[in-house]
Amino acid sequence: MSNWNTIDAATLKEQITDGKVAAAQIIDVREPSEWDYYHIEGSTHIPMNTIPARLDELSDEQPLYIVCAHGVRSEKVCRYLADQGYDNLTNVAGGMAAVSALEGFQYD
Repeated sequence: MSNWNTIDAATLKEQITDGKVAAAQIIDVREPSEWDYYHIEGSTHIPMNTIPARLDELSDEQPLYIVCAHGVRSEKVCRYLADQGYDNLTNVAGGMAAVSALEGFQYD
């Protein structure tokens, strides 16, 4: 059993539109070239391999939505953050590929 929630791209987009999720709560853990190619405007870019050194940038006072390309790296980051004591985490299933598809954009 995981210590985080999972959300699909359509629900995330709906919650952003409804003002329930601020873009700043979305942590994009992809590599810089992936981020440059396509990302959610206003989201925070912290590549997966830099998460341990940048924990001070992540607050557990509000929910954090972790996203990568397809949901694999973001799940690993959720596991790591949960192990560090974070408990307000949500993995975005399908990642940016699913988010971009909702916008009619072919991610990969």
